Amino acid sequence: MTDDLPRERSRRRVLAGALAGAAALTVLGVAALRRDPGPSAGPAEPATPGPAPSSGASVPSPSTPSPTASDVPTWVGPTAPGVEAGLSLGRPGALVAIEEFGDFKCPSCRRYAREIAPALKTQYLDTGIARLFWRDYPIRGRDSTRAAHAGRAAARQDRFWPFHDVLYSGEVALSDAGLREAAVRAGLDVARFERDRKDPSVRQAVQADLEFALQLGLPGTPAFLINGELLFGAQPVAAFQKAIEKARRAR
Repeated sequence: MTDDLPRERSRRRVLAGALAGAAALTVLGVAALRRDPGPSAGPAEPATPGPAPSSGASVPSPSTPSPTASDVPTWVGPTAPGVEAGLSLGRPGALVAIEEFGDFKCPSCRRYAREIAPALKTQYLDTGIARLFWRDYPIRGRDSTRAAHAGRAAARQDRFWPFHDVLYSGEVALSDAGLREAAVRAGLDVARFERDRKDPSVRQAVQADLEFALQLGLPGTPAFLINGELLFGAQPVAAFQKAIEKARRAR
């Protein structure tokens, strides 16, 4: 999705993805995965699947990036875009991969980022148990899409996470002026930031994540795949702990 697409078309596509959610999750729950060894073909880290989900509303993750770039998966289902290294947190080799589908305009995403994520970072990311990967799911109009492009531009300067924290502070608007202010606060080269956020490849990367999330039928944001199993919403820390420990034991 780019800023110049008609809003009505965007709304129809998001609604269609949401309505398809239950069916898509059921179908994808039986998707087959196979690992083929091969080299990484680009700067984005390639996808490798987590363990197959056991039951319920779970999605086999074709997109858990491999820290070693040693596996290239094939699978039955939507094609997973690669994940840029700058959009990850945690140590390579972690047993648990968490993919976060987020929207910078989403109040529940903000609550997760401010109240829940810090505890998970301390317990699981900083200790090497889990690694987090960000995916853009901008479904709340032009502000969402504009902010997603800006986040990718920040990632090009290896400042995505500081920029992410500024946006979720609630202290800046998601307007052009507000995003420039966020770039200053995050320590970015603002001139480069302005160029990069208008780069067609940045827009294409955001669009690829959006299309992937819609194909998976994710019902909204925030949504998480924890070694391929869906956890939806800014749930209490205990719910994430339970899901992470389950994924950890399965490895």
